[in-house]
Amino acid sequence: MNPQGERWTTDQVLALAPDEASRKAGGKLAAPGPWSETGADGAAVWGQCEGSGKKPYRTVIDLNGPAFTCSCPSRKFPCKHALGLLLLWAGGDGDRAVAAGEPAAWAVEWLAGRRERAGRPAGAAPGGGAASRAAADPEAAERRAARRMQRIGAGAMELEQRLEDLLQSGLASAGRAGGGDGHGGGSGSAGGSWDETAARMVDAQAPGLAARVRELGSVVASGADWPARLLEECALLHLLDQGFLGLDRLPAPLAATVRSRVGLTTEAAELLTGPDAATVRDRWLVLAQQDGDDGKLLTRRIFLRGERTGRMALHLSFGGSHRPLDLALPPGLILDADLAYYPGARPLRAALGERHAPAAPGPVPPGCGIDAALTAYGDALRDDPWLDSWPVVLTDVTPIPGRDGAPWQLADADGESALPLDPRCSGRASRWQLAAISGGAPVTVFGECGHRGFLPLTVWDPTPVSL
Repeated sequence: MNPQGERWTTDQVLALAPDEASRKAGGKLAAPGPWSETGADGAAVWGQCEGSGKKPYRTVIDLNGPAFTCSCPSRKFPCKHALGLLLLWAGGDGDRAVAAGEPAAWAVEWLAGRRERAGRPAGAAPGGGAASRAAADPEAAERRAARRMQRIGAGAMELEQRLEDLLQSGLASAGRAGGGDGHGGGSGSAGGSWDETAARMVDAQAPGLAARVRELGSVVASGADWPARLLEECALLHLLDQGFLGLDRLPAPLAATVRSRVGLTTEAAELLTGPDAATVRDRWLVLAQQDGDDGKLLTRRIFLRGERTGRMALHLSFGGSHRPLDLALPPGLILDADLAYYPGARPLRAALGERHAPAAPGPVPPGCGIDAALTAYGDALRDDPWLDSWPVVLTDVTPIPGRDGAPWQLADADGESALPLDPRCSGRASRWQLAAISGGAPVTVFGECGHRGFLPLTVWDPTPVSL
């Protein structure tokens, strides 16, 4: 019983899980035994689950998000209790296990608060906050922005000097203990010196530069031909430094790309409601949802494609122990909504604005072949040379296992072209899951096509399965 009067499938529920452990834990709770006060009303599902404490955990799911809340201490979103309740509701005996009814008072309170917040533009601060203060004192905001630009400029110049020192001393010196970037760093290891340089970029308020410096450190002594790969990364970092230092001479779209790459961002509220706001309304098909957790920050990436425009979009959200990831969209849904793209030479990231109708099941997306996918990545790379990959849907491709240590490939149905799978798939069960779903026959796959190969994220059989 989703907003269209239909219950979700088990696959749609499992697609929301942040990892395999959550899927297994949620599956164990997909039984009536631990649950009480369960119910559903077509827009929400709620229930209480027995836990290790005296009080049961209260779990509520807003199906219009979907969004979740649970009184358990888990940092995962959705937690195992939300997954278990949704699986119980979606199961064959869901009508009896989770009967239709009116929400409990504790569920009503959360749902009302969420829907009140949903009435404000995305990213707006309730009751004022930083956005309101900035609007109230634009001159102070301009001064802060100018100071940050100066700090980043100084950081870029310092980084240029460090790259020059590294090249003068030779790339091989980066692999020697204490060699680092030519400045020693006093850490006794090359890795420590890269960390010091990255910390300097953080101090310069340039998190994008800091992240790229850390990538340099990870390349050092990382396998065969690492000096060549280090030179490539140094060249891209040098290009980014020079782009920022000459920002006023760049075309506006490229300047926006450089600003975002060094870590200067635009508020979602400004994109959606500011004086230059420009939204794109379409029926957006959810292609994939990916969660990441570095121990400090939760990240959720949701890929979408417009049914009418054909445009790709990436919605990013962040959370932590005290800030849950609010938006969850399993692959296969379609949204009639407004998106506002962040500025750039090749816009991809977007903020979600007004939703004009509840999410509904969508079709299998049309796709392209290997050659067209590579062309799409090449075109995107021409506009944004710092791109690692570009999202594409491949149609009628067959997974081919590698032999004698060779990488797996995705081959066109005619056998004329093939694309290696990204090495990040090498240790993952997703390769075999993809092969099992295919059964040797062509399938439709969504993923990221880049210089490492193709990273599959979702396959249709004919319903979407997250990999």
